[in-house]
Amino acid sequence: MAASTLDPRREAPDAGPPPAGLDHERPAPRPPGEDPDVDRWLVGRVVEGDADAYEELLRRHRDRIYRIALRVLANPADADDVTQEIAIQLWTGLAGFTGSAAFTTWLYRVVVNRCLNVRRRRRPTEELTETVHPSSPGPEARVVAGQELEAGLAALADMPEELRVALVLIQLEGLSYAQAASVLKVPEATVRGRLARGRAHLVKQMRSWA
Repeated sequence: MAASTLDPRREAPDAGPPPAGLDHERPAPRPPGEDPDVDRWLVGRVVEGDADAYEELLRRHRDRIYRIALRVLANPADADDVTQEIAIQLWTGLAGFTGSAAFTTWLYRVVVNRCLNVRRRRRPTEELTETVHPSSPGPEARVVAGQELEAGLAALADMPEELRVALVLIQLEGLSYAQAASVLKVPEATVRGRLARGRAHLVKQMRSWA
């Protein structure tokens, strides 16, 4: 969502001074998701109508949104669509962010739910091939590089969605069991069980690479 669609005449109320690491005029660049206090301050500004804070929050987390969407959907075009949709949703959807959990936890939940809705609407995912890999260099390109990793992603794409999401959040995104349980709104024991079954599925599918 472009800032030009916002009312330029609207002035955001004073949300107080920015946390350490942010300029008074505009947030300073930081690695995405590194500082929850910065995210919380930016969210407060966005809710108050600050377009610059919205752009900064989106800049910090756009790569994360796309990466999760690509891993869950296994389709770059669908992942890009989800990223664009969530970028628009953030402007209005943040009113529902209560701050009871970290912003990134809330964001993971939004992305996962949107991806699952997309998966349920379309036909089963086709096997990933070199032609659907992201073309720009970077972390995601390195993850999908190589035939063995292609086979792993194909096995992930063929996995039941509840197992796939658990693997994406814990195995690939590095969330703890507690964090993944919070995102999925299920007990930790359920997350552990899904992860175990997902890993067993991968081992079975990847035996030829052993």
